Amino acid sequence: MRPLAVIGNVNVDLIMGPAAPWPQPGTEIIVDHDELRVGGSAGNAALAWMALGTPFEIAASIGSDRFGAWLAENFGERARHWPVHGDSTTLSVGITHPDGERTFFTTRGHLPLFSLEDVFAVLDGPRLAGGIALLCGSFLTDGLVQEYDGFFDWADRHGIAVALDTGWPLHGWTEENRAAATDWLSRCRIALFNEVETTNLAGVTDPEEAGRLLQQGMPQGAVVVVKCGPKGAIAIDADGTLFRAEAPSVAVVDTIGAGDVFNAAFLSAYAEGRGLAASLAAGTAVASLAISTHPRRYAPIPQEIPA
Repeated sequence: MRPLAVIGNVNVDLIMGPAAPWPQPGTEIIVDHDELRVGGSAGNAALAWMALGTPFEIAASIGSDRFGAWLAENFGERARHWPVHGDSTTLSVGITHPDGERTFFTTRGHLPLFSLEDVFAVLDGPRLAGGIALLCGSFLTDGLVQEYDGFFDWADRHGIAVALDTGWPLHGWTEENRAAATDWLSRCRIALFNEVETTNLAGVTDPEEAGRLLQQGMPQGAVVVVKCGPKGAIAIDADGTLFRAEAPSVAVVDTIGAGDVFNAAFLSAYAEGRGLAASLAAGTAVASLAISTHPRRYAPIPQEIPA
């Protein structure tokens, strides 16, 4: 199996809800559910890998408060070399809605201070040589983004394929954000965007067409994956062949981190050499179980999925 690593945003999530309709200012409502848990795109992917028993490394940082210590405890030895930045750990409060969607309120906290030096404090290039590095949270990790070129150069030197999931830009897909993401994709071997991100970034409404447009700006041999929620996922391989995986019909409990769980299961299968069809099926199966269970469960990657 190829080595795996994830780099990016790990923060605290406080999930509450469901709330409907949205309360008026100055009022108070009672909700049925609350949960304090590890969050952030990198954190969600790492939790899924831990549950799946997939070997991996994680480069992240924390604040110097109790939330930071709590985050590190959840990852044990993997967090031993995580740098500590500033006073406060980034906190997201997620308010869920009856349809399973959510609204986030996020503090800046420690995430903008995460740097390339922090990444190198945790990850070893020769140890990850030939592997895959999942790069997450681009629009939240300001310091690291400024050093992305150095990160991509490091990955290239060690033959590490970078898989990119930027997340949604805080100010939408402005021309500046489109230019930045396009530049990053030009150095990435795998794109892992959801349908809305893909079509907005590419400027077209069809996810397949959007995926092909993104692929044109990526290195030769790159793979584009588009996560389409309840419709499953599609992928376009280096030869332009389209693959599809249907998502099972489930009763949605909580969609928070669904795409991150998909990323983890997809890359776990892909790193084992299972191919795009099997990897897509793994991603949709594991993510579908995760969003439909509470407490959240992650089924083992199915062995009977297509090769």
